[in-house]
Amino acid sequence: MQFDLSAVETSTLVFIGTLVFAFILAAFVVVAGLIALVLLGAGKLTWMVVVNTLMGVVHGINAGWDRLVHSASAAEAGGDFQAQASPSTGTYPRVILRDS
Repeated sequence: MQFDLSAVETSTLVFIGTLVFAFILAAFVVVAGLIALVLLGAGKLTWMVVVNTLMGVVHGINAGWDRLVHSASAAEAGGDFQAQASPSTGTYPRVILRDS
């Protein structure tokens, strides 16, 4: 027994065509959404790698600077520093009073 498509009413064919078209649109939206989620995930992963790398570099620079400062402050100076005489204006040294 063969299926005769001409026996189906036009309204039924239109309804089935509409359902097929809706299914195609829904599939397109789902695929586009999944692609968007994958791209967002890849972007987020890339951003986190970049941020963590930069934070590690900054932390390393800060730790190195901290060690340098602490080692420099622990070092003994070879000689005594001589105080230098500077012009004074009373209690505020090195202040130039132009109006007086």
